Amino acid sequence: MRPRRAGEPSELDLMAMACLAPSLLYVLVMFVYPFLYGIYLSLRPLKVEGFSLANYFAFFSDEYQYKTVGITFRLAVPNTVVVVACSLFFAYNMRRGIWLERTVTTILVLPISLGVILLSQGILGFYGGKGWFNQMLLGLGLLEESLVLTHNFTGVMLSLFMQQFPFCFLMLLGYISGIDPSIENSARTLGANPWTVFRRVMLPLIAPGLAIAFALVFVMSFATFPSAILLGQPTGATRTIAIAAYAQAFEMYDMPYASAIAVIMGLFQLAGLLVIILLRRRIVMAATMGVGKR
Repeated sequence: MRPRRAGEPSELDLMAMACLAPSLLYVLVMFVYPFLYGIYLSLRPLKVEGFSLANYFAFFSDEYQYKTVGITFRLAVPNTVVVVACSLFFAYNMRRGIWLERTVTTILVLPISLGVILLSQGILGFYGGKGWFNQMLLGLGLLEESLVLTHNFTGVMLSLFMQQFPFCFLMLLGYISGIDPSIENSARTLGANPWTVFRRVMLPLIAPGLAIAFALVFVMSFATFPSAILLGQPTGATRTIAIAAYAQAFEMYDMPYASAIAVIMGLFQLAGLLVIILLRRRIVMAATMGVGKR
């Protein structure tokens, strides 16, 4: 067996590359190519010859279209904050185990087993005008009229929360549970109170996982489609940018315009991810500021 020269890949490197090749090919075929083709298609408007930005100008010059961006952000950002905050609260308090932990965890992650359609039907049946929730409050005399909790922002938010909370909770629970307990115990031994332990010790360690969870929930919330149709007002208050792209593609049969809307949607999602990364750095810097000074 001849010795390996400097810079020459080893057998282990070649084996790793061979194992990665199918995955890379799948990503190229299923993600990279459709993305690039979508950009290409968006630059070829139906009524314009050659390449043009007409579809993008048309989107931002039409109030009915560009206001979908604001609607989508008003749905995605609050839902992401609520989902991540609730997940962090439960995961942090369950990091060392609680009584009936398996039962509680099963209840919290139960919505994973439900599809969006079934979940939406359940929300309509429970929170609708004639649903159990309103009927119970009316029967107790707490309300004179039924609460409007569906076919509006509230209904969409309920659906998004129930869909995304289990994933976020499980992700953060696994991440936080993996942190060495001796780090936290050392801080308590040195006299740190629970809030100081969380803010100065645990939060910097949780921040990477928190940023990933925040990013995933934001991307899923920003791309909401079925919930906005089944539980919102798809032609009005909850007409998201995904619904706008669908309408152009399958109602107006204008695929280039739909592709342009999809590209715009992707750019706003990337912008959101950049903001999340910057906030993560600031959280870590703020939490560790002053550490090591005497």
